[in-house]
Amino acid sequence: MQPSKTQQKPASQGPKKAISPTRDENYPEWYQAVVRAADLAENSDVRGCMVIKPWGYGIWEKIERDLDFRFKETGHKNAYFPLLIPLSFLQKEAEHVAGFAKECAVVTHRRLVAGPDGKLMPANPLEEPFIIRPTSETIIGASFAKWVQSYRDLPILINQWANVMRWEMRTRLFLRTAEFLWQEGHTCHETLEDAVSETKQMLQVYASFAEEVLAMPVIQGEKTAGERFPGAVNTYCIEAMMQDGKALQAGTSHFLGQNFSKAQGIKFLGRDGKESFVWTTSWGVSTRLIGGVIMTHADDDGMVVPPRVAPIHVVILPIVRKEEDREKVMSAVADLSKQIRAKRFFDERIDVEVDAKDTGGGDKFWGHFKKGVPLIVEVGPRDVDGGVVCVTRRDDLAGKRKSIPRAEFISGVDGILADIQKVLFDRAKKRMDSSIIQVNSEKEFNDVFTSDGEGGNAMSRGFVLAHCSDSPAAVEKLAAKKVTIRCIPIDGPAEKGKCIFTGQETSKRVILAQSY
Repeated sequence: MQPSKTQQKPASQGPKKAISPTRDENYPEWYQAVVRAADLAENSDVRGCMVIKPWGYGIWEKIERDLDFRFKETGHKNAYFPLLIPLSFLQKEAEHVAGFAKECAVVTHRRLVAGPDGKLMPANPLEEPFIIRPTSETIIGASFAKWVQSYRDLPILINQWANVMRWEMRTRLFLRTAEFLWQEGHTCHETLEDAVSETKQMLQVYASFAEEVLAMPVIQGEKTAGERFPGAVNTYCIEAMMQDGKALQAGTSHFLGQNFSKAQGIKFLGRDGKESFVWTTSWGVSTRLIGGVIMTHADDDGMVVPPRVAPIHVVILPIVRKEEDREKVMSAVADLSKQIRAKRFFDERIDVEVDAKDTGGGDKFWGHFKKGVPLIVEVGPRDVDGGVVCVTRRDDLAGKRKSIPRAEFISGVDGILADIQKVLFDRAKKRMDSSIIQVNSEKEFNDVFTSDGEGGNAMSRGFVLAHCSDSPAAVEKLAAKKVTIRCIPIDGPAEKGKCIFTGQETSKRVILAQSY
């Protein structure tokens, strides 16, 4: 099926929406249309990879900046490790290898030569193939084995900002691509208790970031055995609900026990004079978060960007229809821009763009509206004379313009941005809370998941809270509806019950959902 084309709409037009199809008509196609309309990214000529365009990359930069601050506040330091991982490193940890084997891209030759027909072909096979990193536990573990000698060397708290490659068969921009950007934390600890504490601490860092910065409410939970990261003892996650009711795993934190340290020889001389293996963790989030922001906040008119990750907070559009008004309007716009930039929003400068391109006012306005700029400010000669500015808040579902005294807007622009951030979170939280459905039988489960979710109206889904085991029989029933056990909620009450599929005793309810 060919992607639907994004329609253009002048700002003054009625109820017709910019994005076609709408969320109600076809949610997957709506998502792709929003990515195009907001100019976030495009498919690359390299199969399954994407080009992240400036607006999309600007969002990632804000994500990276905020998370990096949080990591350093918790004692972590940044480092960088090789892109290429020797195959023998992965083979040391059998369960880990099995979990990623189908997604690995392999480098087998070290040069190109011209063949008889003049076409380039690989030559000089490598003695040992390299894997383009799908994740870095093994290559980082090799360094840790050199760095750790004594308990005095612990803990080691390292983060890496990097790209990874997983050869996905079915890709979708931001949500699942062959190459993507992420951060991966890797730590070594003296005791089991310290490593578990680190794992849970980083889960909380992710949850706070998602809710405070992305305005994306999440459920913190522990994965069942069948859903754990390959080689992990425990995997914790944050699960967010998208507008179609499906789940997005937005971040994970893994307690790896001593599995990787034993495979890679990461040992230390303990306080008791005995040699021990370290306890390790890993944790990460990726550019998938941008997909989460889209599906949490965007509407049928395009992207809606929470102010705390918006590359531009305020765009100012000078309205000049007569040449004799140009100097007056542009002078007022320059002064307005300077005064807004002097303000602070969450300890950062408010980013302002003046769009003075000589294009139609409606088209220019609508271009920024579809990108999701939090505040669009129009200034014309009458506004200058009247000491006002014309303001549109992107979180306003009706897209109404409001005339505000210039001085009042300047003094309160930080408060308006903070209010937009709050409105977006509250809206998403209300939607999630109202779409968590408690069920107590297989019939009730089937009543919730009535179709496979491909096309059509998929807005009726939500999260199911039920007693469900991770036995093969239960997993088979879930798979028939394309549902998985997302997590065991950490803050869920201890409530004994029987699996709705098998009757097996369980101690807590789990979250069941279709997912991305």
